[in-house]
Amino acid sequence: MNRLDGKVAIITGASRGIGHAIAEAFAREGAVTIATGRSKTDESLGPRSAAIAYRQLDVSCEDDWASVVTETVAQYGRIDVLVNNAGIIAYQGLHELSVADWERVVATNQTGTWLGMREVIPHMVAQRSGSIINISSIPPTAAVSGAHAYHATKGAVRNMSKSAAISYAKDNVRVNSLHPGFIRTPLTDAQEPEINEYVIGQTPMGRAGTPDEIAHGAVFLASDEASFVTGSELVIDGGYLAQ
Repeated sequence: MNRLDGKVAIITGASRGIGHAIAEAFAREGAVTIATGRSKTDESLGPRSAAIAYRQLDVSCEDDWASVVTETVAQYGRIDVLVNNAGIIAYQGLHELSVADWERVVATNQTGTWLGMREVIPHMVAQRSGSIINISSIPPTAAVSGAHAYHATKGAVRNMSKSAAISYAKDNVRVNSLHPGFIRTPLTDAQEPEINEYVIGQTPMGRAGTPDEIAHGAVFLASDEASFVTGSELVIDGGYLAQ
């Protein structure tokens, strides 16, 4: 199937993990796929489909966003899908967190998501169509100890998505948030094993999810199959939030 045939999509944080899986899934489904990351070259992207183009993008930088979006529109004439996936984590709890670490996480997870939406929405409004998928997490709905800045920003992503969805619904621009549970990625592999074991132990399905399982959800939200879906939260968490 080519569920995204003819669509032009930008995916942030696509060098590995969930973002990489989403870029690959979009390309398989026929989308013109622009994968982005902080690296100056696409070597960090690893093995990838020939259908995926790479652009450097620091999501916290206004100029980077303007360049990527302007180049994409100039080359392809439109932007149909934006996946705001880039994200980082600081593990400190509230009373241990420095201002520098707080600002670093906010700049990527929250400001980066806002800048991406701000840059693409005028083009989507002009073409009277578009789908924005903002990757949040499960902490905005279920409290988890520690990683205070990460949780705060992912909660902001959830609510920014709803605000944007209501604001641009009449322009046929859809905005949804996608909420992964514990997913096996290079980011989670770098965590303390005890943290991973605990979260998996709290997950009713008793296992970690895979990046591909998140990518399947992103394909649905990006496709015309989700034409009446906006302001929603797609939770893919092995039953974690059902408890």
